[in-house]
Amino acid sequence: MNRLDERFAEQARRTPDAVALVDGDREWRYRDLAEAARRVRDDLAAAGVPAGSAVGLRMPRRGEVVGAILGILGHGCAYVPIDTRYPAQRQRFIADDLRLRALVEADGATGAPVIRWRAGAEPPAELPPGTAYVIYTSGSTGAPKGVLVGHEHVLALMDACAERYVLSDVDVWTLFHSHSFDFSVWELWGALLHGGQAVLVPPETAADAEAFARLLAAEEVTVLSQVPTAFGHLVRELEQRPCRLPALRYVVFGGEAVNLAAVRRWRELGVAPGAELVNMYGITETTVHVTHCPLGTDHGPPPLPGATPIGTPLPHLRVHLTDENLRPVPPGTPGEIVVSGAGVAYGYFDRPALTAARFVEVDGCRAYRSGDWAVRAPTGELYCIGRRDRQVQVRGFRIELGEPEAAVVAHPDVAQCAVTAVRNQLGDLQLVAHYAVRPGAGVTPEELRAYLAARLPAHLVPVLRQLPALPRTDNGKVDLRALTIGAGA
Repeated sequence: MNRLDERFAEQARRTPDAVALVDGDREWRYRDLAEAARRVRDDLAAAGVPAGSAVGLRMPRRGEVVGAILGILGHGCAYVPIDTRYPAQRQRFIADDLRLRALVEADGATGAPVIRWRAGAEPPAELPPGTAYVIYTSGSTGAPKGVLVGHEHVLALMDACAERYVLSDVDVWTLFHSHSFDFSVWELWGALLHGGQAVLVPPETAADAEAFARLLAAEEVTVLSQVPTAFGHLVRELEQRPCRLPALRYVVFGGEAVNLAAVRRWRELGVAPGAELVNMYGITETTVHVTHCPLGTDHGPPPLPGATPIGTPLPHLRVHLTDENLRPVPPGTPGEIVVSGAGVAYGYFDRPALTAARFVEVDGCRAYRSGDWAVRAPTGELYCIGRRDRQVQVRGFRIELGEPEAAVVAHPDVAQCAVTAVRNQLGDLQLVAHYAVRPGAGVTPEELRAYLAARLPAHLVPVLRQLPALPRTDNGKVDLRALTIGAGA
């Protein structure tokens, strides 16, 4: 079976009465999810949605969204998550870019999935056969880009992780992340393909560390996936109000550089003595996770100051460290992380030049140029040392700083803008937009913030810092270092 929906259907046949999903007070057994998927699949067929097409998924984070995902996949289509909290302009961009005709949305009265059609004369997008989902990530030109990921890529990830970790039907996974963020792919299928249980974390609980800690204890969660920023908030909460989590077996980090100080504080608290903490470096274009690194107490110093341990590749992937011409770098020399293997996505939708530039061939294999740089220690472990471009990771999202910059300078009163990423007082990375307005312009920071909030998702809206003019280097470029220092980094 080489499809996610087929693997799920087989699991549902084996354990129909097992609890598959918990959403607040409601429990969905495997047979319930299978029935919900069948209804969505039948509705898509009755509506005339062609198999192999892209279907928009615009639903809030509720249990019904899982049935919708399974139904879309079961009809032979790819789901395109459109977060209902995104600004309307962002939602329209995704739907227009993929030329979506069918959308699965929540019925206003019942919350059940319903099929809605969008008008339009353009033919629907053609996707590679076997595409499971299209997730949009930040783009350097100001427009997001859709990453085409197939069933084969997700199954390769899950099968590889099953070789490294003990995952079974007794596990309880948090479904913490939005289905518009690829960390959710790992959480959802990690639970369902092993006969386990997924506990849906409502957005308001995810944003409240105290409520989230209570949920972890009450649901006896065994597998917790966290962006390090969110984990830091959880650790601070547990320092103030300790809460025992004896069922926890794995804490998996991803999405941004791991905070080793928070890991040490967690261990000192002793709230989950049986939990193994694992850092898993990954990229949307290589299907969620690339490497794994158990964070034991015996980690030596990094080979370079500030380097983050990311461990070794998962069994289905290879990591090459190369120079700018894709030539291998000598041992101990920093190089670009280039990933080959079964997790490498099909490419970007309708971006042939960008796909050709980033999806390349290395040692006769298709590979992805990550833009991340790392060094390999004598032990073989990889240590990530950051980027050599303007991409950053904030709360798990890979952000091209050019995207919020483009949104700020699109305001008619703004003359210049540069966006940087700095640490706030809590140690969390945040975006700061340094901007200057045109002579005689009257836009206030509050008005500009509202303008941005109507155009960008919340994680892309920067803190605003107005300046008379942006500082320049001797060669006339914006002095980003001066801006970062001035922002208090």
